[in-house]
Amino acid sequence: MKLTRRLVLAAAVAFTISTPALAQYPERPITLIVPWAAGGGTDATARTVASLLEQELGKPVNVVNRTGGGGIVGHTEIANAKPDGYTLGVITTELSLYHWLGTSPLDYKNYTPIALYNTDAQSINVRPDGPKDLKELLAKAKEKPGSLKASGANRGGAPHLAMAGLLNASQMPVDTVPWIPTDGITPALQLLTSNAIAVVGTTIPEVQSMVDAGEVKTLAIMRAERDPSFPNVPTVKEVAGVDWYLSSWRGVAGPKDLPADVAKRLSDAMAKVVQKPEFKSFMSARKFGMDYADAQSFGKFLSDADERFGTAIKAAGLAK
Repeated sequence: MKLTRRLVLAAAVAFTISTPALAQYPERPITLIVPWAAGGGTDATARTVASLLEQELGKPVNVVNRTGGGGIVGHTEIANAKPDGYTLGVITTELSLYHWLGTSPLDYKNYTPIALYNTDAQSINVRPDGPKDLKELLAKAKEKPGSLKASGANRGGAPHLAMAGLLNASQMPVDTVPWIPTDGITPALQLLTSNAIAVVGTTIPEVQSMVDAGEVKTLAIMRAERDPSFPNVPTVKEVAGVDWYLSSWRGVAGPKDLPADVAKRLSDAMAKVVQKPEFKSFMSARKFGMDYADAQSFGKFLSDADERFGTAIKAAGLAK
């Protein structure tokens, strides 16, 4: 009996010595896929996040740009990656659009959310001699449909969808304020200042210099609550009583079915990243909105964003 016990004990000790300890994630470098080109806003935020994540995780985080298809190539590569935590990505607003527009079957359900780190809400802007507030603007549009034209991007872009969603939520046809497609905010602002259009939809940072110069007036922001960076700009609901908000967004995610412990490790690391002075100073300098949500809250945000963009896309007649 004693001999048997000794043999069992010896075997147990030998097994313990020969069995390596469970690996601590991460053991090797991590790839962070960016679905957009180097040098753009998403790429810039991703490289800042990657650098600070390295400090928290103790392993290199290498940014790789996978461009093409309006972000579909990169988003697809993130979704199709092995769910082991070594290939992550920055997912962006376009993920809220693809399946509604029929350009890709991808949606937020193809990913494991890790952290939201940026939102930039759309806003309504007019000339200084324009309507005094959003309520007056909507009243004028309703009184004379087609008399007030708007722009800010091409059809199907976030500014266009934000305006379409606002009109739909205000129980007005989306062509009450006709949308004039442009190649971006600069030509749209030129149309506004030349009196060719009456409204520009965009994020506040993109028009702030003209607001400061007294050339443009921001009537409202499409957020659920006021933006701390622009505390004097009311929300759509405050002014017009319409429960409508829409934001462009960026966040970190992995492929679906990422192990819970790995997702938590990454989410905890991102919680520290967004508090770092380097992150805050970078985002502030670029005038990017700093909105953080942990994994669970980011998941809820993605679901809500998908629904709201879907509502706007259907109202604009662009749903496939």
